[in-house]
Amino acid sequence: QVQLVESGGGLVQPGGSLRLSCAASGIVFRFYAMGWYRQAPGKQRELVAVITNGGNTNYVDSVKGRFTISRDNAKNTVDLQMNSLKPDDTAVYYCNANRGMGTGLNYWGQGTQVSVSS
Repeated sequence: QVQLVESGGGLVQPGGSLRLSCAASGIVFRFYAMGWYRQAPGKQRELVAVITNGGNTNYVDSVKGRFTISRDNAKNTVDLQMNSLKPDDTAVYYCNANRGMGTGLNYWGQGTQVSVSS
């Protein structure tokens, strides 16, 4: 059974930092690209950051320079360090594991709420 369990969300003031973590089980973690997505109320889910199985990273423009995605293949975890948070970053953040196009192996966590407000 595949499980992706997020942690680390919460309420933070603008300019603050949070670190999200996702623990994966039931998959051969090192073969998967891992991503963080977010969905704000009334908006579509969007990709925030992704790290490939080779360690390459990509970010949505709005978080470049503020967020950092990293993975630990020994611990089967992927983290998202979020700095200089803005109210527009408020959303439910979801962890995603994707084996690749055509594999049908795509999994989601349950989500963790991040709220940025003064």
